[in-house]
Amino acid sequence: MKHYDYDQITIFDLTLPQFQIDRPIRLIELFAGIGSQAMALRDLGADFEHWRVVEFEPNAVTSYNAIHGTHFEPQDITKITGADLGITDTEKYCYIMTYSFPCQDLSSAGKQRGMKKGSGTRSGLLWEVERLLNEVGSLPQVLLMENVTEVHGEKNAVHFQDWISFLESKGYSNYWQDINASDYGVAQNRDRCIMVSILGQYNYKFPRRIQLEKTMEDYLEPDVESRYFVKTEKAERLIQRLIDEGQIEPGIIQIEEGGAEDGESGDRGCRFPESGKGNTRPGSGAGG
Repeated sequence: MKHYDYDQITIFDLTLPQFQIDRPIRLIELFAGIGSQAMALRDLGADFEHWRVVEFEPNAVTSYNAIHGTHFEPQDITKITGADLGITDTEKYCYIMTYSFPCQDLSSAGKQRGMKKGSGTRSGLLWEVERLLNEVGSLPQVLLMENVTEVHGEKNAVHFQDWISFLESKGYSNYWQDINASDYGVAQNRDRCIMVSILGQYNYKFPRRIQLEKTMEDYLEPDVESRYFVKTEKAERLIQRLIDEGQIEPGIIQIEEGGAEDGESGDRGCRFPESGKGNTRPGSGAGG
């Protein structure tokens, strides 16, 4: 297991080769959600196909299919086998398998029941991935995990190391790092642990940080229909909470009247004033 800080140079940079993908990608997404990791490959212009999607929630699968133009059905990871992943012809294809397992039992926003093997928690579904990797005839060349930073926190450190030890026993080189979205051009203060596992002895370096040039206003539409406005009481409570937590500065958001449209009565809502652009702070994310 290698855990590096940003831009740190190690002996592995000199002794291990860099892994390169030189063949078409077949993407396997466990705990797929709506396919955000597939979106990343799409936006990078990668040559890949949606090979397998394992997602239990029907609405998430419906959204996945609508976004990606696919026709997957919901699947329960506890009910599939390694053979169902369809990993064949590894000399022709690079299989990337993502397994960003549920964070509810790890996150500080939850009850922190943990991910211990056999615990029966949602986060404990990680160990279904162990079962699948033990069942497949050929291993995926690359594994990718994203989760909350509590995945390696004090309460879960032993189990996180158990997982890494298992991956090492299967022949993977593993690299993990806590990454903040605001260090990669996104105006959100969102810390997440990313782990990249490569089959074989390879070196891997996480991308360098880039300068944040966006604010929250860059994501907001200039004109919004009144039916999307937050009701005044709810808006004021939310704004006050964000101010109390230091996520926004007083005066950043204004409460204003929304006009009546399409026969609807007008509601008061909230907006970012033009003058607030330079003062907006990245928002904070919670959950998985």
